[in-house]
Amino acid sequence: MEKSSEVELVGFGYGYGAPTPFLPALLWADILVGYAFFEMQNYLTDVWKLDLTHAAGILNVWTGLSMVLPAFFLFLVDERLGNFTMLVISSIAYTVGIAFVTMSTPPVLANRTGTCKQYEPECIGHTQKVLFYIGMASVAVGIAGNLISVHPFREEQEDKSNSNPTIDFLKLPAFTLVVLTPVIGAIALPYIKPWSLRFGIPAICTAVATFIFLSGWRTYDKVKPQGSPVSNVCRVFVASAYKRSKPFPLNSRDLYRKDDESFSRTRFLRCLERAAIILPGEDQKKDRWRLCSISEVEEAKIAVRMIPMWLTFIICGIVSSVANTYFVEQANNMNRKVGKWKVPLQVLLLLNKWAKVWFGVMANRTLKKYKQYAAPIGIAMAMVFSVLCCITAAKVETRRLNVIRRHGLLDKPDDLIPMSIFWLLFQFVLQAGLEAYLEKGVAAFYKDQAPDSMETYIEHFTNAVSGLGFMCSVLSVYVVGKISERGGKPNWFQPTLNMSRLDRYYWVLAALSSANLLVFILVASMYRYKNREAGDDEYAVDTGVAAALSGINENDD
Repeated sequence: MEKSSEVELVGFGYGYGAPTPFLPALLWADILVGYAFFEMQNYLTDVWKLDLTHAAGILNVWTGLSMVLPAFFLFLVDERLGNFTMLVISSIAYTVGIAFVTMSTPPVLANRTGTCKQYEPECIGHTQKVLFYIGMASVAVGIAGNLISVHPFREEQEDKSNSNPTIDFLKLPAFTLVVLTPVIGAIALPYIKPWSLRFGIPAICTAVATFIFLSGWRTYDKVKPQGSPVSNVCRVFVASAYKRSKPFPLNSRDLYRKDDESFSRTRFLRCLERAAIILPGEDQKKDRWRLCSISEVEEAKIAVRMIPMWLTFIICGIVSSVANTYFVEQANNMNRKVGKWKVPLQVLLLLNKWAKVWFGVMANRTLKKYKQYAAPIGIAMAMVFSVLCCITAAKVETRRLNVIRRHGLLDKPDDLIPMSIFWLLFQFVLQAGLEAYLEKGVAAFYKDQAPDSMETYIEHFTNAVSGLGFMCSVLSVYVVGKISERGGKPNWFQPTLNMSRLDRYYWVLAALSSANLLVFILVASMYRYKNREAGDDEYAVDTGVAAALSGINENDD
């Protein structure tokens, strides 16, 4: 699952200490759905008999959608809906979505649709396909809604009294469920063979969780929407366009500013400052779309300045996309036995999440050491992990293909490959490092550069850009496949994994990640970092990666 603190994912902060025992129910249901969907790649290739790239494309588009939607939903929450209403919508969407996915499996509606009950492609009719795609879209809505509203809604409840004995009694079981669910789900779900039950059990749990959450609606504080800072950014562009022919005042203090503003002005995009020009008779309360304060103008500048840096995160999204698709497909037929125990695939996901938590702790320690330059260092480290992850994946896939050739398994995609699944652990761990350092580096960037009102939005915009990377992975596979066919050569992406050359695709991603790192260094060195200590008429000082490197040397001395 995309961007959500792994500590939160396993329940810390939302369990025993939470203001309400009803909210954690949404989390443990969410965890079970995550484990069920972790094997969706195998479901599409084994049951639907889709080829490798088709199945991966469906999942990457779905994952990208679930990462893009939060930015849009956050605007709706702040402008119209509020967190409680969004959680009601997302919980119901989650429940309906996973229920539809369950109903799309062949045995469930076989009698009504006149199809067979076997897990074969001929048993999947038009009705099942429609239910599947609607269900996947609904689950994406549920994920996005929960992501943006669970934590803020919890904070809205913190002022409530915790003296209710019934609520206090329910807190410990709620905490226990959220903490134990990841472990129980990772071990138990893989032993349930029918896909109808693999999806059905999380569907039932999600329905129960939604009921538990809604049952406490009378006890919740429902805070009304306070307005979105995105509207302020739009107002700046509208107002500056309206006053595009007006000359700048000779004295910058003649620009409109509120009494409590302490923002420093920057030279970047000076044309937007026309939005703060005060025309005769203008009053911001009456003319909000024609007059903006200088701080609102600077917030709009920050959003525009971040676009080049955001674009460098697309490649990181493409690399992350292979973890839930091609990495899982690689693991599917590898040797999973440790003694007599057959390791479930979900254990890889659990180890990946734990590794991400550990890397997050290491990232915090690293970034605190070089606090002034934490943001560029953290993001650059994430891109280094991206390069290492792709190189490692390429090496491991080359070894896997050599084992396949030695044992004559090229034409036997369903046979067991005599190579331990734990060879894949290295690339899963490196992918966790990529996500952890990217999150911490970007968070440091927000804390230092973004205004408080825009911090949450910029965070979700960054995730949305990474989500675009997941979607772009579909395009990258298509383009790389077409290029690989030149000269009459076979396409690197064949219907089965054994016949494909994923190792070469990983090398391409390693090259793209290396180039992306260089582009980021260039963008970061040219970025005009905001100096919060500057006076009203002073300008921000250019700092960058070069300054960061010099700062490191000074610290080392």
